[in-house]
Amino acid sequence: MYESDAGLLAPGRAGSPAEAATGDGAFLQAMLDAEAALTRAQAGCGLAPAEAGRAVTAAAGDASRFEVRSLALRARTDGNPVIPLVVDLAAAVEPGVRPYVHRGATSQDILDTAAMLVAARTLAPVLDDLVRAADAVARLAVAHRNTPMAGRTLTQHAVPTTFGLKAAGWRALILDARDRLSAVRESLPAQLGGAAGTLAVFDAFTPVGVADAGVSGTDASGAAEDDGRGLPLLQAFANELGLAEPLLPWHSLRTPIADLAGALAFTAGALGKLAADVLTLSRTEIGEVTEGQGGGSSTMPQKANPVRATLIVAAARRAPALAATLYGSLVAEDERPAGAWHAEWEPLRELLRLVGGAAYAAAELTDGLRVVPYAMRENLQLTDGLIVAERLAAVFAERIGRKRAKEVLLNAAARARAETTDLADVLADVLDEEPELAGLDLSELADPARYTGCAGPLTDRALDRG
Repeated sequence: MYESDAGLLAPGRAGSPAEAATGDGAFLQAMLDAEAALTRAQAGCGLAPAEAGRAVTAAAGDASRFEVRSLALRARTDGNPVIPLVVDLAAAVEPGVRPYVHRGATSQDILDTAAMLVAARTLAPVLDDLVRAADAVARLAVAHRNTPMAGRTLTQHAVPTTFGLKAAGWRALILDARDRLSAVRESLPAQLGGAAGTLAVFDAFTPVGVADAGVSGTDASGAAEDDGRGLPLLQAFANELGLAEPLLPWHSLRTPIADLAGALAFTAGALGKLAADVLTLSRTEIGEVTEGQGGGSSTMPQKANPVRATLIVAAARRAPALAATLYGSLVAEDERPAGAWHAEWEPLRELLRLVGGAAYAAAELTDGLRVVPYAMRENLQLTDGLIVAERLAAVFAERIGRKRAKEVLLNAAARARAETTDLADVLADVLDEEPELAGLDLSELADPARYTGCAGPLTDRALDRG
């Protein structure tokens, strides 16, 4: 029997903290943790004996005691893995404790809560990796604050910029991702609503040590009390897990999942932008950056492929579609939906894995990224001075008007390309024919390194952000 999923076709997540935090065993442990927390919370609220909380917690403490494959196969019968898990967990405790296992909860309470636990546990190392990547690109931005390079728009040389500004831009996106994921992680809620989100069943339970005096939770007339035991239990349950207390049960109100999906997709895209730049700049014919340790080829010994950047881009390409599925599950009918909830499980895990792997790779990529300033200087000259045409047009226009300046530069550029000579050399002849342009210092005006605008101050401003 082959192992079901060892990550053979998922090198982006293989070996990352996210892989371990999102595996079947991790999800199973999160479900067990939710079950144990529920029993402890009920014990704390007087709805279960303290011994029940201790016994269920002990039985649920080690997911390896339960057979994941058996749970998966049995889940086909009832549509989710919580139902067979409850059977196995109840069998693992003494008969007197069994009535307090999963008492009052619905399967979605446990699985939704487990998903939030898994997300919280996965995002912790992701956030650490984002901080590592942000620190690494900050160092690059400081070191190359004034390193000129070609700015490129629509694949072509545009005007000069600096590598420091580019690195500062990467950092800004990484910090944007960090802030979004941090906010989402802090807001991840527990889920507890009972069968239809009313918490009614918990008012039906007789508190421990209190004799059954009839229907609990109603006054003498039979009208429901305003405040029951469900709300204190919800708060206690969330506190036991270290998750946020939800305003409402969210069985069919999927804001937590949508917010998580959005933050994860944004993070994948933010890291994808960095990686896409690295892929472009590390092309052989550009060579302005290289990965510290590139990957090899099965047939070409000379290759040093930008593997980390490649894996990050692959994750960024897949993430939007996964997030779209999760956003689609917002359309959830009734108090508990059929299909919409079930459709979330695999895309959410895959999205956590992709982003976790991408963040892990980004931390390694940025820490080892090598910058090649001399290649940047050489590439600035590829257009023989045309990269500063914008500056020349602005200066010339002040003396001979915009129309005439455009004509002069178009003719000069055409001649420079035809003669494969530098634009400044052609313009030296033009200045003799245009008295109004006399006295201009072409060596200064045509130097790309002297036309980087506010790149330096912008870099400084970006680096001031904590």
